[in-house]
Amino acid sequence: MRGINTSVTKLRRKIFTEIAKVAFLSDNVNDDIEAIPYKITPTEVPQYRESIYRERAIASERVRLAMGMSIRPQDRPVHITAGLDASNIGDQYYEPPLMQVIPSACDRCEDNVYEVSNQCRGCLARACISVCPRGAISVDKDGKAVIDKEKCIKCGKCKAACPYDAIAHKIRPCAQACGIKAISSDELGRASIDAKKCVGCGQCMVSCPFGAIADKSQIFQLGRAIRRGDEVVAEVAPAIVGQFGPGVSLWKIKAALKDIGFKEVFEVAHGADVGASTEAHHYATGVVTGEVPFLLTSCCPAWSMLAKTQFPDMIDKVSNALTPMVATARSIKQKMPNARVIFIGPCAAKKLEAMRRTVRSDVDFVITFEELAAIFDAAGIDFATYDKEEPIHDATGAGRGYAVAGGVAAAIESCVREYYPDVEVKIEHAEGLTECKKVLMLAKAGKKNGCLIEGMGCPGGCVAGAGVNIPVEKGAAEVQKFVAGSTKKIPEKELYEIQLP
Repeated sequence: MRGINTSVTKLRRKIFTEIAKVAFLSDNVNDDIEAIPYKITPTEVPQYRESIYRERAIASERVRLAMGMSIRPQDRPVHITAGLDASNIGDQYYEPPLMQVIPSACDRCEDNVYEVSNQCRGCLARACISVCPRGAISVDKDGKAVIDKEKCIKCGKCKAACPYDAIAHKIRPCAQACGIKAISSDELGRASIDAKKCVGCGQCMVSCPFGAIADKSQIFQLGRAIRRGDEVVAEVAPAIVGQFGPGVSLWKIKAALKDIGFKEVFEVAHGADVGASTEAHHYATGVVTGEVPFLLTSCCPAWSMLAKTQFPDMIDKVSNALTPMVATARSIKQKMPNARVIFIGPCAAKKLEAMRRTVRSDVDFVITFEELAAIFDAAGIDFATYDKEEPIHDATGAGRGYAVAGGVAAAIESCVREYYPDVEVKIEHAEGLTECKKVLMLAKAGKKNGCLIEGMGCPGGCVAGAGVNIPVEKGAAEVQKFVAGSTKKIPEKELYEIQLP
């Protein structure tokens, strides 16, 4: 459903916009927040569910998640704003876990079930019966195939054998999208996320047709910080180009952000340049010399978290280069010590990275392009008529190319070829957590020695993150144009030396 403006994406946008209005404009926060479900469903006619009561109940939970708070318990009454004071503080990211299932919104989809559809023609061959190893398929009085779910072992042989594709394999969409099998069913058949396995990529969230999974947001905390006059500085990911409409340049976005109240805007691609330079150095002096067998890139938090949690013996193979988000944030705080830094990007997992304790992130807020679009709506900024621009030139084409799958490896390879012309670079890259896990298993088995391995948690790279506004193909095309138009192609070799402990 990525890139399709569905009822779910419209509903999320409405919620985020109302939260932004309260955060930036309200003097009566509690009452205005409690009123949001009634703005989402303003009449007695439900728009999304079978009743206005269920619709407003679900909207209430969406509001809480959009404010960084957890959903309410199901067994006792709790106000929407309960816990608001604890959440509305300067150093609060959100209440873990990041991803949550809204129980009242989940449709309890069947998972891993084979079922005969009305496409069955009751054919004479009955290949489905012939291939079933458990005798789970019979024929009804009309000659149509019927599957006994008690006997079925879900091998899929019947589906493969049917010439009419009359046997459907029902899979819970969120579980199918999860490449690390972190989603199961609870005792009531609702989706359940294992927080210990989840890496926060958000692919389950964007794949749920009922919008029953949501990540937590810092829109409210950000808006209040700007309203009270904090020195809030934005760092924007390179995937931002094209996300707010055709012809909406990074220069326009910078001007709009400053109109909203941001003190300054920087490119995260600058931090990517630092990372590319650093990892080129690590590859040439570590992998090529045999000091380490291979090098895993560090920029994608979902990929690096997968490597560190499921392959703990490979932790030392993950590059210790600062991620672009963190490198940029540190350079900002060197220049502006009082700055509150907000990362604006396509990625839900960056919210996890910002609050990790192992490496200080220097990032105070993280929001996605989807959330920023709602903030622009709340501020009345319409890019169809907005004509302000402010130049920004912080990075090279190499760093800007990090936004697409293969772009990280390409940037590092270009740097290696420039800095160490006698070194041959062996590249591997994987997209999506399923493929990432496969390549990590091959690396662990010694099949990828000598390689620079790029992993991207989302198929397509950052432009396919859970927080983007446009289809992946359009996002990738916009980034490629952005890279091609860059005046400087690769960073200087010495850039890696600015890495901080």
